[in-house]
Amino acid sequence: MDGKQRKNIAVGSLVDVVQKQDQPTGRLTRGRVARLLTKSPSHPHGIKVMLESGIVGRVQYVIEEQEEK
Repeated sequence: MDGKQRKNIAVGSLVDVVQKQDQPTGRLTRGRVARLLTKSPSHPHGIKVMLESGIVGRVQYVIEEQEEK
């Protein structure tokens, strides 16, 4: 799912983010959202979040998890 819309991201979501220092290479870091830092409903470079690990970055992808049955 697209990480440019705030409505697609919730606390606890599994996401891939790009950190500021990784923007030139596009290296992604995966983690769970602890806090949403961008207040606006959308951002062209991705919504800024803080992961549970403390890493801050802009969401590139929201990972859709399969529900266990």
